[in-house]
Amino acid sequence: MRLLPLLTAVMVTAALYLLVMEREALLAFANGDAGSAAEAAAEPGAEDEAQRVRVVALRSSAREVDTGVLLRGRTEAARQVDVRAEVSSTVISEPLRKGRFVETGELLCRLDPGTRRAALTEAEARLAEALVNYRAASGLKDQGFASETRVASAKAALQSAEAAVDRAQTEIDRLEIRAPFGGLLETDTAENGTLLQPGAVCATVIQLDPIRLVGFVPEVDVSRIALGAPADAQLADGARVRGAVTFISRSADPQTRTFRVDVEVANPELTIRAGQTAEILISADGETAHALPASALTLDDAGRIGIRAVVDGDTVRFMPVEILRDTRDGVYVTGLPAEVDVIVTGQEYVTDGRKVAVTYREDGA
Repeated sequence: MRLLPLLTAVMVTAALYLLVMEREALLAFANGDAGSAAEAAAEPGAEDEAQRVRVVALRSSAREVDTGVLLRGRTEAARQVDVRAEVSSTVISEPLRKGRFVETGELLCRLDPGTRRAALTEAEARLAEALVNYRAASGLKDQGFASETRVASAKAALQSAEAAVDRAQTEIDRLEIRAPFGGLLETDTAENGTLLQPGAVCATVIQLDPIRLVGFVPEVDVSRIALGAPADAQLADGARVRGAVTFISRSADPQTRTFRVDVEVANPELTIRAGQTAEILISADGETAHALPASALTLDDAGRIGIRAVVDGDTVRFMPVEILRDTRDGVYVTGLPAEVDVIVTGQEYVTDGRKVAVTYREDGA
């Protein structure tokens, strides 16, 4: 009779154990999922697929790209000069207005000659007199009636008179101030009636064809640039131009430690103005790189820049990169395998070794 109470106590104890210690397995069995519960118990370290972070990845293949040195600079006139007066006089010509094209040798300012023409006439008269005296002295010497000293004195007077004529003629020539080269007037020429002293500006002339692009390259990149290297540039207004490197400075700017680089660009229509901002890309040797959206870049705990990629189908790995070029459409980076699955959405929410659920998108989507 004592056996029945003992069996009842054992059954009650077993039921309490199942309800307390194996509640989840018991519920799973009651719902018909006993097989799944058993599998989960057999693999306690398996990650639930529903708990994986969902990310979007891009299958990227390395490609050969033209590398280059990117500079930010400005346009500059190939030639610019302030045409100045060399003598003191008053302007007697009508002014030419700025923006006009002038040819080489075209008259810019004409100055009042004053007494300079009279001075030239006087110098020419003295030259004629000195020439007669020299010829007479030479004839007398040949006849024995004049000494060597007299002939030498007459010759010196002749040479002095010739020099005086040259000075007077030069003074007159300087009364006409002409354009030293063909170009545009950047300023009006001096107004009629203006008194110009030696060194005063008559006009400023600039030459815009060809035009020069000026940039400054860091010392770490200057060795990558060669004379004659092709260069492309984009101006602030969106215009694109192409030219070649014509000058690389041999000395660095003491303040910025950068080197000046000049690129010459044809400008036959004079559409490019001096002083415009320009973004200059100078070609260098090609290199293999990946083209990625800039948003795919991230930092690891050590502060290194890189990307997070999917390896082995579902595992996250951080890969450091070096930025080769930054463009409006994205960045070109090196340091990655030839083929890599780059996480472009969700990379900030995963870490190395994390299992993820991956959705792939087409390049450029």
